[in-house]
Amino acid sequence: MANYYTKNRKFYLDQIDLNEIVAHRENNYQSPEAKALHSYEEALTWYDMLLKNAGDICANFIEPRAEAVDEKGAQFCDGVVTWAPETQENMQVLAQAGYMGGILERKYGGLNLPATVNTLIIEMVSQADASLMNLFGLQDIGVTLSKFGTEEQKDRVLPKFCTGEVSGSMALTEPDAGSDLQAVACKAILKDDKWYLDGVKRFITNGCGDVSLVLARTEAGSSDGRGLSMMLYERYRDDNMTIRRIEDKMGIHGSPTCELQFDMAECELVGKRRFGLIKYILDLMNGARLAVSAQALGIAQAAFNEALDYANKREQFGQKIANLPPVYQMLKKSQAEIETARMLLYDTAFHVDIDNMYQEKAKTGETDKKELKTAGAIANFLTPISKFVTTEMSNKVCYDAVQIHGGCGFVKDFPVERLARDARITNIYEGTTQLQVIAALAGVKANVLEKKFNDFSASTIDNLNNEKTIIIDFIEQYNNLIEKLKELDSKELFSYVGNYVVEIVSILYRLMLFIKAANKHEEKRDLFKFYLTESETHIPYLINKIEKLMTSYGDNISDLKKDLIK
Repeated sequence: MANYYTKNRKFYLDQIDLNEIVAHRENNYQSPEAKALHSYEEALTWYDMLLKNAGDICANFIEPRAEAVDEKGAQFCDGVVTWAPETQENMQVLAQAGYMGGILERKYGGLNLPATVNTLIIEMVSQADASLMNLFGLQDIGVTLSKFGTEEQKDRVLPKFCTGEVSGSMALTEPDAGSDLQAVACKAILKDDKWYLDGVKRFITNGCGDVSLVLARTEAGSSDGRGLSMMLYERYRDDNMTIRRIEDKMGIHGSPTCELQFDMAECELVGKRRFGLIKYILDLMNGARLAVSAQALGIAQAAFNEALDYANKREQFGQKIANLPPVYQMLKKSQAEIETARMLLYDTAFHVDIDNMYQEKAKTGETDKKELKTAGAIANFLTPISKFVTTEMSNKVCYDAVQIHGGCGFVKDFPVERLARDARITNIYEGTTQLQVIAALAGVKANVLEKKFNDFSASTIDNLNNEKTIIIDFIEQYNNLIEKLKELDSKELFSYVGNYVVEIVSILYRLMLFIKAANKHEEKRDLFKFYLTESETHIPYLINKIEKLMTSYGDNISDLKKDLIK
């Protein structure tokens, strides 16, 4: 039987040292809880068992139902949303197997997993059925509630997530407030010591969920992010929210996308007033970016597997098409991009774990502000980088998978048609690729990865030293380029070339991660050298493009839009 917990996924998870994170989550292995872990070795064995079981469920139960889920989709009738029967079965099986509330603490019934391990589960679920991730992954709003909610809120709600009794949603977007969440108009009104939601939310993934975290305006007369707070809405306690419709989408049909009308619906404040956007939603978005990155990676892996299998079966001109250079070139590029994206995703999840650990330690004075600030800066930089890389990569891999299938890839008889449709949303929701670039540029300017690049330069790479020299040279070129951009002091130019800059730093970071793995493990060296060869042509191309734009336009980059803006 197939299992999605492949040797390759295990390999890249094994490259990450979770010792400090696990010890913190397990209270230094002193917890009296019955299911508590007592050593790092025991934790690794348990994680391995969980991942193998999840890989089996994903490959042999969820994936065979994906076509039916896509065909039937979520249904809407008289204000009621119903998941496809196969989706309901999938969620029941995952709940019965104990995978709900993966990151939540055991006292609520959760598995107390590091985000790094949970991200791998989300990736496997996404490979099986991308739309299911939007229901399974949205349990992670419980993590935000566990950080900022009251004890009463947590005790009331979080156990329901862990049993699979409820599903969740993030109600952020509105008709006039998409990516610009500062423009949110939905109100939270305080009346007789109770809060009530009044307004409309649109494009809400699983908006029919039982528990929603809602971004709402609590400060009358405010017009920016400082007037927004985060509210907890539970449908089973109040019926003054109406689902107006669900969207008829291109893909991820198993996940309903809803428009919601709140008519003085009773809710509760989460945390402090005015902190909704500037703190809580930013924290929530780190988890959302991770989940969508894992979703995109899972889709890409599924598409690559389909393309490779088809290319090894389909014969043209007297041979399998996998033997045709233009075809195996596409496959090799997809393989390299998927592997490097996986390294980046798991490393990003690791830094989110580090950030979460320092946030928790800061509450008890166990860490200093510098450690906390550094951990937050790296996590907040890598999450948009990861979403930028994985979602764009996923769309390209799916595009190429359809191309390798030829006409067969354009019909519904083959899974790649569905996978290509499902991939398309990943670089749009939870912040478009363009917004990920904007989010990452602050980290570029602050040189967030400086210490990591310096430590790499000083490290010993025994078996690939010449290749290390090439990477260090590219890092120096990148640093010089950033300094030139800073000297020009043109904010619009920096933003215009931002996608090129972010692509360069993402390649450099992946090369740094990959060479460390390839140095220790000979079986990874050929693929590493292939990826380095591809990068050796692409990085200079991107640098040259930026320098040409700097020379040609400088502060006058806005001239490029004159014939576009009417």
